Amino acid sequence: MTAHASQSASPTGAETVGDVDTYMERLGQAARAAATAMRRTPTGPKNAALMAMAERLGGARAEVLAANARDLARGRESGLDAALLDRLALDDRRIDAMIEGLTQVAALADPVGEIDGLRSRPSGIQVGQMRVPLGVIGIIYESRPNVTLEAASLCLKSGNACILRGGSEAHDSNAAIAACIRAGLADAGLPETAVQVVATTDRAAVGRLIAMPEHVDVIIPRGGKSLIERIAREARVPVIKHLDGICHVYIDATADPEKALAIAVNAKTHRYGTCNTMETLLVDAPVAEALLPKLAASYAEHGVELRGCERTRAVLPEAVPAAEADWHAEYLAPILAIRVVDGIDEAIVHIERYGSHHTDAIVTEHYGLARRFMAEVDSSSVMVNASTRFADGFEYGLGAEIGISTDKLHARGPVGLEGLTTRKYVVLGDGQVRQ
Repeated sequence: MTAHASQSASPTGAETVGDVDTYMERLGQAARAAATAMRRTPTGPKNAALMAMAERLGGARAEVLAANARDLARGRESGLDAALLDRLALDDRRIDAMIEGLTQVAALADPVGEIDGLRSRPSGIQVGQMRVPLGVIGIIYESRPNVTLEAASLCLKSGNACILRGGSEAHDSNAAIAACIRAGLADAGLPETAVQVVATTDRAAVGRLIAMPEHVDVIIPRGGKSLIERIAREARVPVIKHLDGICHVYIDATADPEKALAIAVNAKTHRYGTCNTMETLLVDAPVAEALLPKLAASYAEHGVELRGCERTRAVLPEAVPAAEADWHAEYLAPILAIRVVDGIDEAIVHIERYGSHHTDAIVTEHYGLARRFMAEVDSSSVMVNASTRFADGFEYGLGAEIGISTDKLHARGPVGLEGLTTRKYVVLGDGQVRQ
């Protein structure tokens, strides 16, 4: 077998596609043609496809859950950790959320074709900017089969075509969901090649996908840091990404204790394996002695290991001494680093030094401190008196998200429909010529 032949291992049931370069070239050509068709597709057929996908997914619920059960069984056998198994798992509630996400995306305004800021110039021309699709979007992701549907829905509604390369651990789940997507597109009379799922688990497919600027306009990786670093390093097309989710909650001395307890516990324990989970808790020194024991008791009920600075351990001697590496850690596990700080200045300095510019929150009853935190913390989402777990496209009303960007160009934070479009200048005239 050559380096470019598909290694479609029987445990995943992945298709044999022959030469990977040739296979990916075919996908890219089909996606480019589909993107041309999608660019001129009006809102009605796009919404019809989304609703058809929702209906198809609802009708195929048993098949999707059975496929997911096979993936989970293989994942346990191969030693996937608890965080990855949590991301991989589907149940009725998560499928319902996927269906609701499709409904929400269909209900959102279609950004394609909007003209913003139209203004007249002294020459008599009118100048504005029109929103247009990015074109072909390649999405590379691990573990989460719900991404298959979310990515397809957002790319479809924003007039793009997409090529999806999910992780081998979710192969059967992705294939079952992809069947619903294809059927929904066909029901609405749209090209099935508008959403293509890479059938091979051969890693060479990823290398080819990120090196086809003639067919792919943007790459969006969703997965572990090593995957995203590789994509950012090797891609020959623009990348929308975030590397880490080292999220903080800072409890200010003026915070309402009940709010602080609820937010700090939820931000850590709601789910451990997500990028918007709190990994470091910062507590203002004046309230540390009163608040930390209550927090520790709640964390103990959830089995969370605490790693604290010296000032934290003076209040919670049972906490493990925190090392420098703990402040840099994205645990994705029931482990929490805690640091006692002297006010908002020290909290902001800590976040700037150790954070990942993803999501950070303050709990405070002081309006001025809240405003300052929002202005000075340089993260893609900054929250006041709310759990970091709300940093999510669904919760933000985007219907779903294609991913979260901590970059500063084009799109930042949860990326929804507008983040999958760009703008071009349009000029309206009536025969004007430049003098």
